[in-house]
Amino acid sequence: MSDDLTMVQADFPAYQIWQEESRGQPRFVARSRYWRLNPHTVVTPDLAELRDALDPAPGPGRDPVAPAQPNIARMYDYWLDGKDHFAADRAAADAVMEAFPEVAEVARANRQFLARAVRYVAQKGVGQFLDLGSGLPASPNVHETAWAVNPGARVVYVDHDPVVLAHARALLAVDDKVSVVAGDIRDHADLLADEALTARIDIAAPVCVLLVSVLHFLTPEEADAAVATCREWMAPGSYLVISAGTSTGTDPELIRRLREAYGGTAPVTGRTASEIRAWFEGLTLARPGLVDVWAWRPDTLRRHASPRVRFLAGVGRKVTGRPPWQP
Repeated sequence: MSDDLTMVQADFPAYQIWQEESRGQPRFVARSRYWRLNPHTVVTPDLAELRDALDPAPGPGRDPVAPAQPNIARMYDYWLDGKDHFAADRAAADAVMEAFPEVAEVARANRQFLARAVRYVAQKGVGQFLDLGSGLPASPNVHETAWAVNPGARVVYVDHDPVVLAHARALLAVDDKVSVVAGDIRDHADLLADEALTARIDIAAPVCVLLVSVLHFLTPEEADAAVATCREWMAPGSYLVISAGTSTGTDPELIRRLREAYGGTAPVTGRTASEIRAWFEGLTLARPGLVDVWAWRPDTLRRHASPRVRFLAGVGRKVTGRPPWQP
């Protein structure tokens, strides 16, 4: 065991940590010794990333098992009834739900929309998917849904959160049709030209770009620029899938509470319905257009009435051609 790996093991005695090879490449693995300890398993080729995943918010006197800073991905996981969250995440999420209990229902409706949208696009013959800001794994994941329609579909998950990356590499990178890439959609031009991404995605062929529950965590300028770059980058026949919180019809108090809950780690921006619709400029919106997230081609007749909490969703297809994209 190297000196650096020995130091990490000493800092995290609740984990068994070792180095191994996978497909000829070295990687580090940390596995919890206790069934209630999260994250349970972390796999990464980067030892610094391993440390960040086990202790996302290091500091003097900080308990590595229970980071004090709420995390966007872990709070969302909590609302989805997942298991990868800490006490700080649960406390922040519960503080929001105390006044707006429907937030958890909207989060689940958003995840269901993601599955329906992926299935719809796969049925249209698209065989590659790019999930930007993918978040923590949650079944059914994008590749599972796509493979139910097209077993040969390729999927790339992208996120910048070390906790998300570690979980994704452990649970999602199941074969050579799935990749996990570290990247930030705020650096969209560099990200879309990244060799790790283009090795899996053929940019000359139709692709489904997923921006699901991520754009409202960017400033308006960042979100608009990211979407515009994705629209330009996509080949004709591609699909853009977007869901985002909207200020149109949403109680402003919810936006204030969300900003408070995330503690300044990310902006929370409520865009108007017309601003969200503008993200699909130049694309053909699939029916029923831009609607509340639960109402996009629902599998059930049940209405998710939530007059105080609105989340909009849409799927647009790029029809017109473009010259080869250059970063």
